[in-house]
Amino acid sequence: MSMRIALALAAALAAPASHGQDATFDPATLAGLKARNIGPAVMSGRIASLDVAATEPATIYVGAASGGVWRSRNNGTTFQPVFDRHMQSIGAVRVDPSEAKTVWVGTGESRVRNSVSAGDGVYVSRDGGDTWTHSGLAETRHIAELLVDPRDGKRVWVCATGHAFADSAERGVYRSDDAGATWQRVLAVDARTGCADLVMDPTAPDTLYAAMWDFRREPDFFRSGGPGSGIFKSTDGGATWTRLRQGLPEGDLGRVSLAVAASEPSRVYALVEAAQTGIYRSDDAGGSWRLMNSSAGVQFRPFYFGELAVDPTDPDRVYRPAFLLTASDDGGRTFSGMFSGVGGAIHPDHHWLWINPKDAQHLILGTDGGLYVSWNRGVHWRFVASLPVSQFYHVAADMQVPYNVYGGLQDNGSWVGPSHRSGAIRNKHWDSVGFGDGFWTFPDPELDYLVYSEYQGGNLMRVDRRTNEVRQIAPAHAPGEPRLRFNWNTPLHLSASRPGTLYYGSQYLHRSNDRGDSWQRISPDLTTNDPKRQRQAQSGGLTIDNSTAENNTTIYTISESPLDAQVIWVGTDDGLVHVTRNGGGDWTNVTRNLPGLPRGLWISRVEASPHAAGTAYVTVDGHRSGDDGVYVYATTDFGASFRRLPTEGVAGFAWVIRQDPVAAHILYLGTEAGLYISIDAGERWARFEEGLPPVPVHDLVIHPRDHDLILGTHGRGVWIIDDLTPLRALDAQALAADATLLPSRPQAMWSGGALQEFGGNDEFYGQSRSDSAVIAYHLKRRHMFGDLRVNIYDEAGERIASLPGGKRRGMNRVDWPMRMKAPRLPASTQLVPAFVGPRLAEGRYRVELVRGEQRVEGSIELVADPRSPHSAEDRRAQQALSVAIYEELADLTFLAESITDLRTQIAARSAAAPALERPLASLDRELATQIDALSASKAGMITGEEKLREEYGKLYGAVVGYDGRPTATQVASHQRLRGELDAATRRFEDLMARRLQDANRRLERAGQPPLERKDRAAFDEAGTSAGTVSGLDRKGLRGVGEMLQRASMR
Repeated sequence: MSMRIALALAAALAAPASHGQDATFDPATLAGLKARNIGPAVMSGRIASLDVAATEPATIYVGAASGGVWRSRNNGTTFQPVFDRHMQSIGAVRVDPSEAKTVWVGTGESRVRNSVSAGDGVYVSRDGGDTWTHSGLAETRHIAELLVDPRDGKRVWVCATGHAFADSAERGVYRSDDAGATWQRVLAVDARTGCADLVMDPTAPDTLYAAMWDFRREPDFFRSGGPGSGIFKSTDGGATWTRLRQGLPEGDLGRVSLAVAASEPSRVYALVEAAQTGIYRSDDAGGSWRLMNSSAGVQFRPFYFGELAVDPTDPDRVYRPAFLLTASDDGGRTFSGMFSGVGGAIHPDHHWLWINPKDAQHLILGTDGGLYVSWNRGVHWRFVASLPVSQFYHVAADMQVPYNVYGGLQDNGSWVGPSHRSGAIRNKHWDSVGFGDGFWTFPDPELDYLVYSEYQGGNLMRVDRRTNEVRQIAPAHAPGEPRLRFNWNTPLHLSASRPGTLYYGSQYLHRSNDRGDSWQRISPDLTTNDPKRQRQAQSGGLTIDNSTAENNTTIYTISESPLDAQVIWVGTDDGLVHVTRNGGGDWTNVTRNLPGLPRGLWISRVEASPHAAGTAYVTVDGHRSGDDGVYVYATTDFGASFRRLPTEGVAGFAWVIRQDPVAAHILYLGTEAGLYISIDAGERWARFEEGLPPVPVHDLVIHPRDHDLILGTHGRGVWIIDDLTPLRALDAQALAADATLLPSRPQAMWSGGALQEFGGNDEFYGQSRSDSAVIAYHLKRRHMFGDLRVNIYDEAGERIASLPGGKRRGMNRVDWPMRMKAPRLPASTQLVPAFVGPRLAEGRYRVELVRGEQRVEGSIELVADPRSPHSAEDRRAQQALSVAIYEELADLTFLAESITDLRTQIAARSAAAPALERPLASLDRELATQIDALSASKAGMITGEEKLREEYGKLYGAVVGYDGRPTATQVASHQRLRGELDAATRRFEDLMARRLQDANRRLERAGQPPLERKDRAAFDEAGTSAGTVSGLDRKGLRGVGEMLQRASMR
């Protein structure tokens, strides 16, 4: 992360951005939109570092590769994100061993794979992760380790790997002696060599060992190893260093991992990448070394698996986290696998191992698939299912109700999960539909049981979800033709207008009209075909690492115009953009028309406009070439000319752009630092901040029916911004007005509820969409004085709800439950299922925003659950009976409270005038008999006692909980209970007529105040006051009930 990008992000987070002379469009403008995270955590994501507080062993800090810092205070049962205002790529986490509340974080993962994200330096928290302060070294980009002096927490060392894609001076070992206020670089080799590991002798903290690494990553090549690599030692806290050589391999070295045996600190282990990679051991504090093991398991991918760990109580037991976790019990001579990663109990690709210094049986392991905990030295593991740090490359959605989200993840295959459920979206609701590193994943638009998914290097599959059968359908080269070159992240595109038509990119564009059963090549080589960028077979440096991650000169992005299937755009990873206007018959290279674009940068996305066939948008990513610029282009003439869009204030290079399919002036831009939105065709951008951390946004999808924006983030899973309709109305007129009510999509009243399940606390629960209707409005300025309310009126003009509104500048939102309040019930010792109010009637409601003397009107429409099998007539019948019982429960409550209130008054009068106790006692006994018939009074919640209240409550819950026509039994039960309520009311009124006047005459003669009956109007007002969430006044309630009763009889 360059200083320019870091400062841009910091400015965006710290204060509203100003765009030109008009500062009305900034992050505050978008505040009424909310992002919700649906996870998943079933496969989690890559863990880069972790540490545990020495004096608070239940407190764990976990650093995700691109998912921020997470904290657990209960030994890993639950985790919360604590770093959400800062860059999410984490390289190192370290708790001060002498002060558990001080936590240091080095940003920028040091496992410099092709998809690695950079950081912006060092942060420190002095309050256990609640708040963070930037502590410098902003240009180091990747940090492998942090060490804190156990004797003096102000002394800190940083192992800075440095820029992965360019030479840079900001790399090496740094030391601060003033708690991060200033830093001194104490070890440097050259601009190509950074620090890969740094360890300390725990018994002599001034003794440090540093592994320096000479490396470089390019778009098409990776080199690990060079003359700068080596092991260095300091015995004076880093003031001076000596390069260690005796016994180490001759020639160039690559990445080196180090570990000191705490129980025997003269024992030092090193995994040294060399011509013969192996585990080396020193028994004299680095003075000399000997090769212990060079087996294949030890040698595997040293650039990616850069970790060693020694048992704190046994210097001979050393762990090597790699593809599998292996261990040696003989000082590194032999290693044996503890378990099988593939198909076994735990995810392969291991990056960090913490060993409890007080209990060596207790291990915490960070992998590409998340976090695991063992209490028996790795024999068995518990997966931590509460870390939603999955790294999505791409997302898609289907048209089911509710829709499902599909996507491919780094090293975690491809998955599908629901966008909404009654209750939470749990890990078990996600299903696997792919392998390996998952990328593009699409449902077939016609055959909903078919899914297209792929894994690295062009392996394309068609999955039948009915049977989980997998058919490999990738195109292949014909005899005599060049081998196909597929990008690591090979582009797959489905035609918007021709179901069953797929596009797939190698160096050529391939098209299938039969769902992948056969393919036609419809282009020549659309790349530069530059041999200098086709070095993947030699990639890796000292250790060849040809995983297809460096495949280059390939097509990377494909977009068919949704308006004209003959128009197809293609962008490549070597910087070319082509377009065809005749379905692939002819192609035009339009790259030279992109102004100011450096040669050879990665075309990250081409987006054909849903509004005009000649319009398209292009984003370009140069970070792999050392260029962090934000490149966004637009054309309206099929690429004959392009305009570079302004990107002032945008942080992070661009991954993806989408044009809103309804409002052509709205653009959505996903960058390495988050989501940006423009409402003026790209002239100004505002960062979206509501709930979404500054995480890389690799993909964006706008659901065509539900109008949701779906975000695929590379580090924090899938996020959804529900309903873009209000945003689409934010035009110049709306922004200029003091207050504007914004439209929303029809609000569906979802049926059903979550059935019984008990999941515990150790699982992530994804957020479903709100069950409330959302009312949005925009305020030009913050409302400072007086009340601000949103009133809702039915078709008869009766006010049925009055809601307090937000007063912040920009977009605000108010949630309206689309139900009446929960019914009022008499006091009882028994629980009944009357927790929610009846649904309101379907239809359009008038909305009024009241802001001081200003009133602004709009409307909102309530509609039935689109899945509902019930007819409109049946739903009206249910609503009518629900409201009728609701009203009767209010009548029953008023009756019970009237009786109870009179008894309270009698007790008070009797106490004040003891001579009246006996005359009033008989009235009290009759009232007691009546209240006893109304509600249960036996102590205990499961006595089985049922009175009128309990029967009514059970009936109410049964009717309200089902949106279809009530059963004949329910209708009959209602008639019976209504009769019993009427009879109880008559008995009370008869008693009042017989006894109240006489009692009050006695009270008057004794100089006591009369007994007063409870006032019904005051009772109703108390239950439906303007301050309630969705209260109906009594008149409005009766009106709704009568309206529904009439509707049910039609």
